[in-house]
Amino acid sequence: MSRVHVVAIDGPGASGKTVVGLGLAKRLGCRFIDTGAMYRVVTWLALEQRISLNDQQALGRLAAIISIEFTDSDDSAGPPRPFVNGRDLSEEIRAPEVDRAVSKVSMVPGVRESLVGLQRALAGQGTVVMAGRDIGTVVLPDAQLKIFLQASPEERARRRYEELRNGGIAVEYEEVLADLNRRDTLDSGRALSPLVPARDAEQIVTDRHTIEQVIEEIWQLTERR
Repeated sequence: MSRVHVVAIDGPGASGKTVVGLGLAKRLGCRFIDTGAMYRVVTWLALEQRISLNDQQALGRLAAIISIEFTDSDDSAGPPRPFVNGRDLSEEIRAPEVDRAVSKVSMVPGVRESLVGLQRALAGQGTVVMAGRDIGTVVLPDAQLKIFLQASPEERARRRYEELRNGGIAVEYEEVLADLNRRDTLDSGRALSPLVPARDAEQIVTDRHTIEQVIEEIWQLTERR
């Protein structure tokens, strides 16, 4: 049995963090936490409540008062489903308008403070695989294994495009690619918790690799720790 109890998986959008993290967590027999879903929940609620994305105080207050709970997906291969006040938001938070706004919401100090505190509390409850953009650098800097997944923008856009189309959302590939490139620029250039690999992270390029191959590579890393 692996001696690794905390695995941090970081990387840009559509690099494979969620599906790889889910598969690895199942193999380790532990909980998977998708921190990106938390930021998407706050973003979707802000849009629903017509809170200005420039109003950092209002966004911070929103993040501080909401209660996000995760339940296992009905689909054994699907990510945990986020619930807020008993409402399942797993479909809503994947909408294109959330994609376009989530980076701006994620830059708000009050939002990050509330959600990072929640993420650390969840990680303290037992063995965990946690995926996001600043897990190895900020949220869990002492994680026993840190992974940074990468893929070309074109490959990531193809994956996100197919995910959206399969979910019944009409979108153009060029629009998806532009949104990903814009978010990459925002996430890597922000002053607070930028998207960068931790110095001790294992970097894995997922282009031309199957999900199973990436999971196996990370599994082997846990075995060697």
